[in-house]
Amino acid sequence: MARRFAVFIVDWCWRHAIAVVGIALVATVGLGLYAATHLSLDTDESKLISSDLPFRHAEQAIDAAFPHTLDRLVVVLDAPSPELAEEGVERLRAALAAVGGPIRSVERPSEELYFRRHGLLFLSPADLTTLSDRLVAAQPLLGTVAHDPSLRGLLSAVGMIVDGISHGQAGAADIEPLVARIDHVAAALAEGRSAEAADWQGMVAAGPMRDTPRRFLLAQARVDHGELEAGAEADRAIRAAASSLGLVPEHGYRVRLTGSVALSDANFATVTEGVEITAPLSLLAVLGLLFLAVRSLRVVVAIMISLVIGLVATAAFAALTVGSLNPISVAFAVMFVGIAVDFAIQFVTSYRNERHRLGDSAPAALASAGAMAGPLSLAALATAVGFLSFLPTAYTGVSQLGLIAGGGMVIALVVDFTVLPALLALLKPPPEPEPVGLRLAGPDRFLARHARPVVWGAGLVALAGLALLPFLPLDFDPLHLQDPKAEAVSTFHEMARDPEAGVYAVEALAPSRAEARELAKRLDALPGVRRTMTIDSFIPDDLDETLPIVADLAQVLGPTLNVAAPLPPPSPEQTAAALTGLAGRLEAELPGHEPSRLLASHLRAIAAAGPDRVGQLETALASGLSGLISSLRQSLDFTAPLTVETLPAALLRDWIAADGRVRVKVLPRENMEDARARARFVDAVAAVTPDAAGAPISMEMSGRVVVHAFALAAIGALLAIGLMLGLMLRRVLDSALVLAPLLLGALATVIAAWAGGLAINFANIIALPLLLGIGVAFNIYFVVNWRNGVTTPLQHPTTRAVLFSALTTGSAFGSLAVSPHLGTASMGLLLFVSLGLSVAATFVVLPALFHLLGRPNHD
Repeated sequence: MARRFAVFIVDWCWRHAIAVVGIALVATVGLGLYAATHLSLDTDESKLISSDLPFRHAEQAIDAAFPHTLDRLVVVLDAPSPELAEEGVERLRAALAAVGGPIRSVERPSEELYFRRHGLLFLSPADLTTLSDRLVAAQPLLGTVAHDPSLRGLLSAVGMIVDGISHGQAGAADIEPLVARIDHVAAALAEGRSAEAADWQGMVAAGPMRDTPRRFLLAQARVDHGELEAGAEADRAIRAAASSLGLVPEHGYRVRLTGSVALSDANFATVTEGVEITAPLSLLAVLGLLFLAVRSLRVVVAIMISLVIGLVATAAFAALTVGSLNPISVAFAVMFVGIAVDFAIQFVTSYRNERHRLGDSAPAALASAGAMAGPLSLAALATAVGFLSFLPTAYTGVSQLGLIAGGGMVIALVVDFTVLPALLALLKPPPEPEPVGLRLAGPDRFLARHARPVVWGAGLVALAGLALLPFLPLDFDPLHLQDPKAEAVSTFHEMARDPEAGVYAVEALAPSRAEARELAKRLDALPGVRRTMTIDSFIPDDLDETLPIVADLAQVLGPTLNVAAPLPPPSPEQTAAALTGLAGRLEAELPGHEPSRLLASHLRAIAAAGPDRVGQLETALASGLSGLISSLRQSLDFTAPLTVETLPAALLRDWIAADGRVRVKVLPRENMEDARARARFVDAVAAVTPDAAGAPISMEMSGRVVVHAFALAAIGALLAIGLMLGLMLRRVLDSALVLAPLLLGALATVIAAWAGGLAINFANIIALPLLLGIGVAFNIYFVVNWRNGVTTPLQHPTTRAVLFSALTTGSAFGSLAVSPHLGTASMGLLLFVSLGLSVAATFVVLPALFHLLGRPNHD
């Protein structure tokens, strides 16, 4: 019945070719407009895994409790010195707060600000005492600089110390650290070299309180998941603000962006860059191989038009059924072209063979319709079933892809029996001068003579692949799919190397502070936990001992640091005069002190070089002094008792939700980029609190969901395809022959992946549905031919069609392997390898099985 219906359809379309093509083109325009207006893109990667899973519920609960932490860009500012970093981050924060538009809010991390103000209280009493002594010893310098926070004030402080030496109140050795720090900068500028900014904080507060020249901002972006780079506008706004403020490498600053939004944008930017590279390569390879396969430019045109019509129709089907494509389902186009081109090549190859045999085009089209009705219909339906088997899985990204690609297979089948014959009728390709099949009589004879060893060898390969299956490398770290050189990725990895940075922390919610403390205590006992934090962690343990030391220090330094009216900045002439004045005093008071003599000569050289050089010295030596004084002043300023109730509002908002639930943060001890360490950590935390969330849990649980989904889908697909083949072919043996090379190809792929260290990840795992689709189609063609009495399968035209179909699809996949996006490249490589091994099983093992079985029994 299917054969008669296919012949009838092809005959009608052939005779009404102009009408069919016209209707198809009009429909394509209409469907294209529908797809363009109803099909959108959603780049929100969190939607790739079902939101109904327990770990996703935990993520959603924490997001709902702290909505201000969503969609954040982490701005990392590196500066020449800690003081310049502090000044720069405050200027950038103020500038971004005024931007609005793409930036909802911007703030500094509340924990960082809190510890900068109250960090002295978290030192041990011994360390705090040592630091207090250093600050008291530096009081004269601090007082002078607080009164005049400029290079002039710094030089005046040095002059005061020189006076003390001249009056016997100090020795020359006492001034050497300060002179050396100033001369390190002055010597470089005097010799015309660039100079690093002086680190005054390191001199005054070395040791446990030593600061770094890095600051952070948290910018909540307005993201548009309908764009490939959802946070692009916020990214541009931040970089423009930094540039306008002079926070650029030329001035010693470096501004980088990371965080979830920046990482997602970097991912899709690299994907886009990869498409720009691979698409032209793929198109050229497909067109070239199509021409070699069909040997006619007119036929190539007919196939390409059919592919475009089918692709547009499939896009319209996607718009109707899902409405919005995710980062995985957008690959339906690759899936459709990869398999639909096989259907088209099969039909055209059969048509060319019949054209050579019959001599006339119309009878050849009807004959090819009859010959291909069964194999193509069976292949399309089996492939669709393979794709649709992913619908019930929790891997939403691939289940959506399965729905679209499954529908696309039916669309491709319809196009190949309607539009493609009509195009062939209109384009009138020339007749075939020779048979279409390949000259592979030698390999056919070889497989006939050595069928048994070939089958035994295939069995050993299958057993080896089965044994290695548990050792198949898995890598579900999404960062490993991205270009490690991308700014967002490299910055994230740099931050992750600091175990205290918390980028791999996990979090849970407790109903109250008391229950949060209890949960933190139980989590702290786990061997894989570095430490835990709750809101109570911000109250120092030794407060009774440290607070009196800080209070005494504030009493001593407070009057020194809190100057009512600091002097205004000096003019360049005044600064130059201060340079020459100090140089003269050093030469007069310390004539035999070599460090002072060198500093004096360098100061004179800078003053003589003019205002620009003097300004450079001012920037390098004095630009951070006001920040240092301000930081010290803030650290010693306590206006209220330190209790949870008096903590800053921003800190309380970050740790206590509006409904009173309390955040518990857990920092891992081991490297979370190590899959085994991550699994141990996640399982241990889950045993204590199953409602935790965070990057390690998301990676680990998503990976498990994906593996389970593909195992379930693979088993379901094989059972469904086997049942369908049994119903349509009506023989268990024929169904087994279709599936056996498919399983062999999959197990051989396991061996190749294990041997080559090619890990299965979120991107390349979609090779499985494609392998099912293409493998089933290829094998069905061979099995149907065998049932129809073909005894030399490699010389049949089907083999030519399958070979060039595989080469065409393989070239498209192979081009993906050169993409700069590591996930796309790994997907292309695994698809190419699995396709090659699947085709090898079809071409070698399947004919060997045919020879062993002999002619089929049609009874």
